[in-house]
Amino acid sequence: MSEPTNRTSKSPHILNTSANLLGFCFVVLTSSKITKMNEASYIDEGATLAIVSFMSSCLLSFLSIRNKSQQRSTRLEKLADVLFLCGLIILFLTTILIAFNVI
Repeated sequence: MSEPTNRTSKSPHILNTSANLLGFCFVVLTSSKITKMNEASYIDEGATLAIVSFMSSCLLSFLSIRNKSQQRSTRLEKLADVLFLCGLIILFLTTILIAFNVI
């Protein structure tokens, strides 16, 4: 059995952080379009994948908070957590590639 306090305290953090990182990804995507960088293709693809991952995480964590069923809420929260981690990894790899001038 999971405690309700653990469940309810995790989803708002995922929602808040995913929304912040979603905004960051939009800034990266927009700035690469404005500067018309030649290597922007990989940056755009990485930022777009991270946007999809963070947006999905936001939606699932919101649904987890609003859901009345404990079991469904827990599943939605776990899926949101996994998608958030995927978004972080994608954003990290894109940043490393940019920092080391790989792309």
